[in-house]
Amino acid sequence: MAEFYRKKKKVCQMCAGKTVDYKDADIIKRYVSADKAKILPRRVTGTCSEHQRHVANEVKKARFMGILPFVK
Repeated sequence: MAEFYRKKKKVCQMCAGKTVDYKDADIIKRYVSADKAKILPRRVTGTCSEHQRHVANEVKKARFMGILPFVK
């Protein structure tokens, strides 16, 4: 018989107390794909919907300021 296991639910890092700021490129790179520099979805990053919108805005700010590239 096949044994099934439950995957551990990802916890939103911002709800846990960490912050995301567009000036900190190392943190923002976690929310952007490596190959095409696309914003990663919630199911991959584990953020809640409120904070995913915040992350998207911070990534867009960082791109506009030249901290992150639009395309790799």
